[in-house]
Amino acid sequence: MVTASEEKSKVSLWKDAEYLTKILDDVLLNEGGDTLLNTVKEIRTLSTEFRETQDRATQDKMKDRINELEPRLRRNVIRAFSIHLHLLNIAEQNYRTRRRREYQAQDANSIQPGSLEAGVNTLINNDVTPDQISELLGKLSIELIMTAHPTEATRRTILQIHKRIARLLTNWDYSYTRYEKKMIKERISNEITFLWQTEEIRQKKPSVMKEVSNGLYYFDRVLFDVLPKIHDDLEDILYQKYKKRWTIPSFLRFGSWIGGDRDGNPNVKATTTYDTLKKHRELVLRKYKESLETLMDRLSHTSSMVTVSEELTDSIRKDRKDLDYNGWHKDDEVYRVKLSLMLKKIEYTVKDDKRGYGKSEELLADLQLIRKSMKLHHPVHKPVKLLRKVIRQVDLFGFHLASLDIRNHSGEHESALTEVLNKVGIVDKYTELGEDKKVETLTSVLENPRPLISIYDEFSTETLEVINTFRMIKRAQDTFGLRAIEVYLISMTDNVSDLLEVLVLAKEAGLYRVYPDGKVMSRLHVAPLLETIEDLKNGPEMVKKLFNIPLYRKHLEARGDLQEIMLGYSDSSKDGGNITANWELYQAQQEIHDIAASYGIKLKYFHGRGGSLGRGGGPLYASLLSQPAVTLGDGVKITEQGEVLSSRYLLEGIAYRSLEQALSTLLTGIMGLNDDNTSMEPSQEEVDAMSSISDFALEKYQSLVFEDPGFLQYFNQATPLHELGDLNIGSRPMKRKGSDRFEDLRAIPWVFAWTQSRQLLPAWYATGTGIKKYLEQTGNLELLQKMYRNWPFFTATINNLQMALTKADIQTAQEYANMMQDTEISTRIFQAIKDEYDVTKEVILQISGQNELLDNRQNIKDSVRLRNPLVDPLNLLQIQLVSKLRNQEEDSAEYNELLMEALLTINGVAAGLRNTG
Repeated sequence: MVTASEEKSKVSLWKDAEYLTKILDDVLLNEGGDTLLNTVKEIRTLSTEFRETQDRATQDKMKDRINELEPRLRRNVIRAFSIHLHLLNIAEQNYRTRRRREYQAQDANSIQPGSLEAGVNTLINNDVTPDQISELLGKLSIELIMTAHPTEATRRTILQIHKRIARLLTNWDYSYTRYEKKMIKERISNEITFLWQTEEIRQKKPSVMKEVSNGLYYFDRVLFDVLPKIHDDLEDILYQKYKKRWTIPSFLRFGSWIGGDRDGNPNVKATTTYDTLKKHRELVLRKYKESLETLMDRLSHTSSMVTVSEELTDSIRKDRKDLDYNGWHKDDEVYRVKLSLMLKKIEYTVKDDKRGYGKSEELLADLQLIRKSMKLHHPVHKPVKLLRKVIRQVDLFGFHLASLDIRNHSGEHESALTEVLNKVGIVDKYTELGEDKKVETLTSVLENPRPLISIYDEFSTETLEVINTFRMIKRAQDTFGLRAIEVYLISMTDNVSDLLEVLVLAKEAGLYRVYPDGKVMSRLHVAPLLETIEDLKNGPEMVKKLFNIPLYRKHLEARGDLQEIMLGYSDSSKDGGNITANWELYQAQQEIHDIAASYGIKLKYFHGRGGSLGRGGGPLYASLLSQPAVTLGDGVKITEQGEVLSSRYLLEGIAYRSLEQALSTLLTGIMGLNDDNTSMEPSQEEVDAMSSISDFALEKYQSLVFEDPGFLQYFNQATPLHELGDLNIGSRPMKRKGSDRFEDLRAIPWVFAWTQSRQLLPAWYATGTGIKKYLEQTGNLELLQKMYRNWPFFTATINNLQMALTKADIQTAQEYANMMQDTEISTRIFQAIKDEYDVTKEVILQISGQNELLDNRQNIKDSVRLRNPLVDPLNLLQIQLVSKLRNQEEDSAEYNELLMEALLTINGVAAGLRNTG
């Protein structure tokens, strides 16, 4: 049921959209005259009319109008529709922040769903005791890991303009006078003009360090302030509800792969990773300087008015002596004196001067001294929130800002060790050994304290790079702290030896050591990445073998009896289809968790979800809900792909809302609680139903993707796959080995191409057949409806399918299919896709009990409807351009011009569907 407040917000959304559209039209008139404005309006009107009436004559008229555009006008029309979609995104973001403000403005009985307060209320309503809260806080852990692939399709320069427009739109809500409104409108008009006059497309691929800079932007502008606020708000809400103040651990952290992920990216070297960590350190020290200066402005207390601790005054005397610096000029303003000395230490830390802070814990200790002293004169029940915030910042970010995960392909380690073991005479051809012999060899090497590698040894360039990576990790931990790099991820792990190889390389760098008494020192988590359907099926047995190796158990003991395991959503979905991949992932988590529990080992799952639905994407909170509840208590890691960073973390209010929804879900999920007190765990009957659906769906999926001889030709010609490689959205190659084999195609362009062509096949294909065959076999629709109501995994699965089917558009997909040269293949495969779409839509509506898709998520449904009339022309323009492009000689002037226009349409469609890969 839509509340009056929500209805009011929705009306405001449409008003914002209309307001921005009018300003855009004025800019178009100024920049392109009547011809541009009238053309855009005409196409917009035809597109809107077609969406409302589905009249083919109207669509044909729109296509004719698009096809007759001369090149210069066509390019401006593309840009106009793309910018319009970006403005709609901004209007929707303002809508979300407005809704949050409106909830907060109401009385205490009106709590926004998914808020921190709603989560704590659920705990109270389920009689969760203070002791249980203490236990819960000890388990609470969520890490969000930024990745660079795919990077944001929109340039950072343009994102900054978007952010300014968003702030102006928010200011519009609070403007009262005619003058204020006039000035805001003028400033928005200027920003849209800047947008029009700025190049949208990157001229070259970003370097890895440019990607690092792009990722750090979000820490600098948003996360450094938002993360402490989430923690502090939870502390205050728990105090308000339970009348008890807990010391809240730093449970919500951000990490990064940017600059650390070398799997398939030849541009990431050991030196690149170290330079990345230096950039992290530079930023965090600058942010601490800003925070301490702000704190110094506020803490103006004088010793003539308050009593401060002797411990604090002793520390000031010591600092003045050690630094040979008196600090603040007024000795009686003791906190300012202390903070000025701390700022001097930060200055020395930046210069790597030994008079600076050696580690972040020393800075934290100084801040705690101030807090402890302030308790002598400040009301205990009213904490100084600015000081609390700075303490939290240091605890969260240390001197490393964000932990950097290192990832590489298992084959790289095997190849390097083959060369090393051959050179020292242990094994001539390591790669030819069977798995058992490999494990025996590696275990023997790990038990032997003698190093394999001498500094005088000479190796191939590739092997030396692998060795240098581990040496760099040791140096980085020694320089920036152990938290700077904590995890080493192994892509394409399928055997125990893949993990032991990494431990051997870690041993050679001094990151792992076995002492004479048998104890183990290990400074690095070694995490397998299970990516394919086969890996997921074999994962539990592999983990069991691993835990049965005594030496590996000692490594785990040294790491707090914690094993991290990464789950790959992209490749598993590409390999087996969306529904099968999600089910295999769910089952593997449950089974591996049970195995680990039997060994007394904690598991942390790292979910490698993409931003798009075909790669496990969706809202952050829904990702958490769809996991087995029993797996949430040992901590959760989730990738935040480059494509979603701007939509989630460009604006403070949106960032806060996304994170509080995730935290609220985790609070209740760890406790196994639903709002309606139903169990979150499936029955055996429900598990059996999912297994049957998955089996049927897998057969259907593979019959098309792997068995139809024309499928790859269809994929290559009926999507803009090849044009995507010129978009320059990431430093990493589109294919793993530069080959044209399906197996070597990365999951990102696989999903990106299907999304652009409005087919979205990876997000839904084969699910309908899987469910339909199950229903034909059992007739048990009631069971599936119950699963949808009560089982969070199935609920999230069905809701994501609804979103995918709504974003897909079969009529537009038909236009892409018509680009194929072979009409027989085109007709056959497109018909298979259309038929499956219809089946999937039918069974989803039966299960959800709805008349239309997304009836239960009206805001998303409205969003898609709002965008479709603007996305449709871009799709038609893209089809026209790609068709012409493929008939041109590469690198000719006309080819390059058409390519640039095609890339503009790709950017626009990505903005409209809110997804790249």
